[in-house]
Amino acid sequence: MTNEWCGWRDATERALYGADDGFYTRPGGPGPAGHFRTSVHASPLYAGAVATLLCRVDAALGHPDELALIDVGAGRGELLTGVLAALPDEVAARLHPYAVERAARPEGLDRRIGWLAELPAPGSVTGLLFANEWLDNVPVDVVETDADGVPRRVLVRADGTERLGEPVDGADAAWLRRWWAPPLSASEDATADAPSPGIRAEIGRPRDQAWARAVRSLRAGLAVAADYAHERGDRPLFGTLTGFRDGREVHPVPDGSCDITAHVALDACAGPSAERLTQREALRALGVDGRRPPLALAGTDPGAYLRALSAAGAAAELTDPAGLGGFGWLLEPVGGECAGLLTGRDA
Repeated sequence: MTNEWCGWRDATERALYGADDGFYTRPGGPGPAGHFRTSVHASPLYAGAVATLLCRVDAALGHPDELALIDVGAGRGELLTGVLAALPDEVAARLHPYAVERAARPEGLDRRIGWLAELPAPGSVTGLLFANEWLDNVPVDVVETDADGVPRRVLVRADGTERLGEPVDGADAAWLRRWWAPPLSASEDATADAPSPGIRAEIGRPRDQAWARAVRSLRAGLAVAADYAHERGDRPLFGTLTGFRDGREVHPVPDGSCDITAHVALDACAGPSAERLTQREALRALGVDGRRPPLALAGTDPGAYLRALSAAGAAAELTDPAGLGGFGWLLEPVGGECAGLLTGRDA
């Protein structure tokens, strides 16, 4: 790590993915599960729901001879491992599971899982592409309005010290005007007040591009991104850049010592045929329900009641609108067959 000034995008790229000392890529690291709890780690019900979705994709595509499941930002392969355990044998026999992850393949991983450092070639696979909390780790630049309300790129050093750089221009400025609503950008009305100083935002254009490239991997099927998200009409005034270490939220410092993440503008990523749901809506459509089992079951089958009660508790955590259930799901069908698989709507 150097202590030179650079934008947050470059600083985050080095801090998270440096070849020898990146937070995610350093040898022997615990992976994401060692520092924060995702839906994958919260309950096997999540992998079961992805398995259910994969079966719906398989049926919509007419049960192809080769069916792919691509897990983008796969961590240590936990989601793929859980999905393989939950799938019917007939589907598992035709499945080609791929983990896309910049860290090295973990020891002991199921041999059926292919390990890729980058996305498959465009149009090369058919099936389901699933990206759970991947886009929030695609590095982005941060901007802040100066004393005159002008958005400027935030420069940072490896120790976390910041200063304002040059005004944002070009494609990044155009993205902010389109996707980050006032008060960050001034109104076209010349008499309107300039934006207030100190307003911050993340430029999501690299994520739009990363997601479009991921969707293009599919020849046919469905691409899904599940992530922390916000909408254009409700962007946070001071951005969402933060860090995580050892299960706790910390100040983001781009020295490789912590995860660096920011919420995703999924509305900007979405293509023309995309659908957006909350995780609560998506998981309920896939059969994950947090309702308690009937008390009468406790009298007839106490063991079954306790198992059902435990599953209901896990489902409630995954679908809690104030927590994991408030995540955004972006569903992008490739071809008309996989449109409306969670909403019941046709393409």
